[in-house]
Amino acid sequence: MTQSVIALARRIVVKVGSSLVTNDGRGLDHARLARWAGQIAALVKQGKEVVLVSSGAIAEGMQRLGWSKRPAALNELQAAAAVGQMGLIEAYERCFRSHSLKTAQILLTHADLADRERYLNARSALRTLLRLKVIPIINENDTVTTDEIKVGDNDTLAALVANLIEADALIILTDQPGLYSADPRQQPDAELIHEATAGDPKLEAMAGATGSAIGTGGMLTKVLAAKRAARSGAHTVIASGREDRVLERLAQGEPIGSQLTARQATLAARQQWLADHLQVAGRLILDAGAAHALAEQGKSLLPIGVIEVIGEFQRGEVVGCIDRSGRDIARGLINYSADEARRIVGKPSSEIAAILGYADEPELIHRDNLALL
Repeated sequence: MTQSVIALARRIVVKVGSSLVTNDGRGLDHARLARWAGQIAALVKQGKEVVLVSSGAIAEGMQRLGWSKRPAALNELQAAAAVGQMGLIEAYERCFRSHSLKTAQILLTHADLADRERYLNARSALRTLLRLKVIPIINENDTVTTDEIKVGDNDTLAALVANLIEADALIILTDQPGLYSADPRQQPDAELIHEATAGDPKLEAMAGATGSAIGTGGMLTKVLAAKRAARSGAHTVIASGREDRVLERLAQGEPIGSQLTARQATLAARQQWLADHLQVAGRLILDAGAAHALAEQGKSLLPIGVIEVIGEFQRGEVVGCIDRSGRDIARGLINYSADEARRIVGKPSSEIAAILGYADEPELIHRDNLALL
């Protein structure tokens, strides 16, 4: 394995999961938090900018509320998150203060990142904090999230943050040594994947085929996060948070865990924002010709290439473009409402005015407002 990409990275997003900051889910492990703060402080002394994405709020809230079992009701989970977030930030603030570092709490939802103005405001705030040598500590805003605005997991959130601030690298720390070729609990001969390309479909097959602790909701989300982070040029390292001084050793160039390198062309900032929409207002099913024109030729999407319109949306909202098999091709800002789009799909652009009574644009989605996936 070659030298860790973290050695050359200047701006880094570090994600630590619940298992690395809690006592088996029973509140926060303050000794562990202190170790993370110490390692991040060491990276800052090397001139690196670090953003921390940390789980643990709900577990801490449950302990503070005296709950032994994780609640199923959304309102109770939101209450636990609200109570626990206080403890999480309080603990981190105390740990980082011992290294003369200031911290800031940032709570995000998908809605914050899907709205262009709020997205730009969040990016500006985070960049300012980094310039001031403040450590932003980010978590999903579980107090107000619902399924419609939820990012879903902190691996994905960390990747979105990496794209937001155009980080050089994403470090996802877990309780596993890295990505294996198969579930090592079931197949003792499974091999640790030391190096691979982020976005390689083989990685998703490996992660998706493994068991519960390493598979779906576990290692698969990490592989998909690496794929997402690669769109803005960020490399990803998936490594064990149980390794002694893992962040410092990665920064020194030591190859630890699985390194997933970003090798695709970096999307422009506007395209990156479009691509990072986890939820879309609707979908357009494209015929083979339109799918090829978008994916291979960088063309705009014309009405004639659309087979079906799914969902309800208004002009200017973000919609997904998929092929007949359901494969995601692109995200884009639609020029017409869902009702208008249904009336003009399959028709040449020259007939739009006659059908709708007006024709603002000849395209359903202009190529400048499209991001390929």
